[in-house]
Amino acid sequence: MKTHHYIFLTTLLFTVLFYEENVGLNLGILGVVYACFTLYRTSEKNRTRTFLTLFTTSMLSCIAFAWYGDFPSFLAVVFSLLLLSFMSKNRRMKPLLLIPVFITNFCTFICRFFSFDDWLPKRNMSGIWQKILASILIPSLMLIIFFGIYSAGSDHFASLFRDYEFDLNLWEIICLSAIGFFIAFNYWSYVVEKYIYKQNHLLDNHFQEKDKIQKPTYSFLDLDSERMSGVITFLSLNILLIFFIITFNYEQFYEVSKTPNQLSEETHERVGAVIGSIIMAILVIMFYFKSNFNFDPKAGVMKILAKVWMILNAVLVFSAMAKNTEYIINYGMTYKRVGVYAFLLLSLIGLILTFIKIQKQKKNAYLFNTMMWYFYGTLLLMSYFNWGGMITSYNIERKDFDLNYHTKEFFFNKKQLLEYAEEKHDEKLRKEILQRVEPHKKESFLSKTIYYQTVK
Repeated sequence: MKTHHYIFLTTLLFTVLFYEENVGLNLGILGVVYACFTLYRTSEKNRTRTFLTLFTTSMLSCIAFAWYGDFPSFLAVVFSLLLLSFMSKNRRMKPLLLIPVFITNFCTFICRFFSFDDWLPKRNMSGIWQKILASILIPSLMLIIFFGIYSAGSDHFASLFRDYEFDLNLWEIICLSAIGFFIAFNYWSYVVEKYIYKQNHLLDNHFQEKDKIQKPTYSFLDLDSERMSGVITFLSLNILLIFFIITFNYEQFYEVSKTPNQLSEETHERVGAVIGSIIMAILVIMFYFKSNFNFDPKAGVMKILAKVWMILNAVLVFSAMAKNTEYIINYGMTYKRVGVYAFLLLSLIGLILTFIKIQKQKKNAYLFNTMMWYFYGTLLLMSYFNWGGMITSYNIERKDFDLNYHTKEFFFNKKQLLEYAEEKHDEKLRKEILQRVEPHKKESFLSKTIYYQTVK
């Protein structure tokens, strides 16, 4: 099939799946079709290990959305399919360029749509297909568009067509077709502009020979002064961080106990300070180790101080993790407390990658390229697992279990709450949970989320 076949076919599929339906199982089905078509369309040379991994994660993300239908799984589907499409055509380009590529394509959609020679077949159509296009398809499209315009402008005109048994919501069909075409066109017929191609080499992980030449980074600082600046900076920051770690841990573990609300606020503030500290640490190291100093034979002391600083920052991360763990043990688990682990873990990964960058003499782009995959992996983990169910299962064993809070604030924990109701012989709770599940069970097939169909 050609590009225009994929565009029109997936547009039609989008319209059929979402007509008179809510978003649910239909989006999962659409995503699976997009992923399978992309695999079929991709040439053998572009079916790299990365591409096949993305195909697998795309399929799993579609299944996760069909199961839960929540926002994290929606994001996982979108990013998985966009990465899959990007890597199917551009196996050597860095995935970071995915963002400017698709933003550019969304903004230039109108211009590219009217460049028919670029996405419609260039050969002359003859015979019956030419007649169908000229006599049926184009006039029908124009008729539908102007019917919608005239119906909006005149109630009497619109009423002429309302009483027929052929009951179709033309406005919804037009809108769904337009949205489906916009998505399909940008997915199957996107272009990578030349100025974006030219930026690809800037995101290489490794330095070129010309980057290894020792020269001052700035005209107002010679190499010796810049090197001395780095040594003094990292030595000062190490001393400052040691004092901060001592006071940070004293405040966390040795100060008098406070109320849960005060402890919650202070914990989140301290975690925010830790994450901010890690980000600034990585930025400072990127500033000093952007090029020449990676290969400077006289920069050994500065490298050691930088590595010590990263190790101390890792100690800070583990301290925050320990406090978050103590907080969970004392007051239970929540979405935010699980999120704290995720952010701290990503911070720790960032430090490890920065350490590798200095040790292996890699470019700053190495950090961005690699961290992007870890962020993507975190998004997948958020979408694949039932965190609401796991959190409720953990907290339900506690003596201070707050039933009302878990009923209102957590998602996809209905099975755990029904088990709890059965254990406590609470018929009122059981009926309440089933009343919340019933509307989801009554959804039409394409609008269903599978999770609620498994709640008995």
